[in-house]
Amino acid sequence: MAYDEYLAERISQNIKSRNIPFQPKKMMGGIVFMVNNKMCCGTHIDKKYGDSLLMLKISELAYANVINNPECLPMDFTGRPMKGFIFITPDGFDKDKDLEYWIDLALTYNKNQFG
Repeated sequence: MAYDEYLAERISQNIKSRNIPFQPKKMMGGIVFMVNNKMCCGTHIDKKYGDSLLMLKISELAYANVINNPECLPMDFTGRPMKGFIFITPDGFDKDKDLEYWIDLALTYNKNQFG
């Protein structure tokens, strides 16, 4: 499976810096980071958009608040948007502080639901 190794390393380092245990797992054409044995975030090279995307599992409220941002896309590689999952285009995670913001959303949801 092809995925953006640089983005995967950035995600890994971000989560490690928070001292949160996680497991990387290759799936869905990319790599996901499992926290509390649940999918939290990851990277995916999307053929439809032709680019590497950040994938997040976030709350429905957070989804409603961010989906209209220009860097946000519904996670719809199955043909239908997946509830609570979102893709972020590279413009949305180019800077470390932006990547941190998105990972915060995913970790907050993960902690509130499964922690």
